[in-house]
Amino acid sequence: MISVDGRETGMDINQFQNLEEILLQIMGGGELEGRVVTDVFVNNESFSEIYPHQAEDIEIDEIKSVEVKSVPVADMALDITVELNKVVLLMDQGARRVAELFRQADDAEALEVYQDLMDVTRDFLNMIGVLRGESVAKGTAAFDASADEISNLFSEMVEVLENEDWILLADLLEYEFVPAMTRWKTVIAELQESFRENDKE
Repeated sequence: MISVDGRETGMDINQFQNLEEILLQIMGGGELEGRVVTDVFVNNESFSEIYPHQAEDIEIDEIKSVEVKSVPVADMALDITVELNKVVLLMDQGARRVAELFRQADDAEALEVYQDLMDVTRDFLNMIGVLRGESVAKGTAAFDASADEISNLFSEMVEVLENEDWILLADLLEYEFVPAMTRWKTVIAELQESFRENDKE
């Protein structure tokens, strides 16, 4: 039996050679349009690939049932936006910690935490960009203003970092980076609203 979200697909397992063929057929069948796969169960056991195309190595005679579970893109996006608010709080705390370490002249520790902070910030901005691409309300003034602000601030921080002016970097983090990241909450709120609206349609 092959099912998607509890509904039988009518496909016969024996018409395929391996698990990958089944999954490709399901993905191409249109049933998952606007949805994200969250789980795949093979013979009632959770399956996830440990290496690329592992599904190809699972022969059809080993398979009795395949069940695919999914959620609407908007639901998953909404869940992610809730998590992003927590990330903003973590970045706020991280920036304040780096500033404090620089002011205590603990430069090595400060630079290590600063690098982690920049990695988290980059991931955060990438995720916001992806969500904005999925959002109905693509043209938001808050997004453009926040993106410009953080871009200019990054340029300034790189310059200060090169000059090894740790106190100025501490000031930039505490008095400019923290408020700039807090303003992203407006963008997150707009994205949440957009996904909620999309969910109602």
